[in-house]
Amino acid sequence: MTQKLPEITSLASESSSEASYDNHPIARVNDHVVRISVMTQPYPWHVHPNSDETFLVIQGRLNIEFEDGTLELGPGQMATVPRGLRHRTRPVGERSVNLTFEAAKAETVVG
Repeated sequence: MTQKLPEITSLASESSSEASYDNHPIARVNDHVVRISVMTQPYPWHVHPNSDETFLVIQGRLNIEFEDGTLELGPGQMATVPRGLRHRTRPVGERSVNLTFEAAKAETVVG
């Protein structure tokens, strides 16, 4: 039996968006999804009641703001936001490119 080889994903082409915010899936791993996020504007306060969310910065810098403080991540750094913890993200500077890892059926409650 011959199996099809996996596809190669190019982060450079996946992050070429000119939109102020672009977040789309680039891979699935079991019951999780990997998304690439290109940000030039903040994302609003929100919470994921049923999934942790991990951020890995690829380009630029990313602030993850919480009600009690802020984390600033640079390229090659990552942090996991536990499910149920209200947060918002914003680029530091003009643009950030990040990978996010979360359950494929993650709920997002904005506000």
